[in-house]
Amino acid sequence: MSGEKTPRTDSIQELARFWDTHDLTDFEGQLEEVSEPVFERETEVTRRLPWNEAEAAERIARSRGMGLTELICQWVRERASAS
Repeated sequence: MSGEKTPRTDSIQELARFWDTHDLTDFEGQLEEVSEPVFERETEVTRRLPWNEAEAAERIARSRGMGLTELICQWVRERASAS
């Protein structure tokens, strides 16, 4: 068994690099079962808006000091948590 420890990181890229060069069987004593997902999945959503709606959303985002995408994500999270 290797004296090396498994990495403690949330970076998928760092974990991929580590496991590309290591064998899981060398770390069996360090593994633990988890009941919840470790990584959250995201989905890209594309939606066309009429020009006036997009412009209004841009103005709101600028007034709040944020980008349009960030504002729309915030609106979706707020709406989803209210239902």
